[in-house]
Amino acid sequence: MSRRELTYTWRVREIMARRRIFTAKELAPLLQERGITLTPNAIWRIVSGEPERVSLKMLVALCDALDVEMNDLITYTAVDAKTTRRRRTAVNGADGLADLNDYRPVRARIVDDDE
Repeated sequence: MSRRELTYTWRVREIMARRRIFTAKELAPLLQERGITLTPNAIWRIVSGEPERVSLKMLVALCDALDVEMNDLITYTAVDAKTTRRRRTAVNGADGLADLNDYRPVRARIVDDDE
């Protein structure tokens, strides 16, 4: 089985803007109505970036407060990871990099007219 690379997009900020909610301070009362009590700073960290971990209760509260489905908040893609193999060729060295001496200019030789 091959390894999978997962990427996701956290779209909370975009959905908040569509609902005319522009700050974490405006979102805090909506979450408090749903049992989530966080400081505006903690809410800002969740909203501003792509959090690594969010509790399921927080995720459900966000969906309900913004009136969206989880699929709207998070979009993801999963693709097979590409494996890179280093091949040793005549041009490349053992580390897979080209030899820089092949690209350096040749030293000029100045010759007198008498020679």
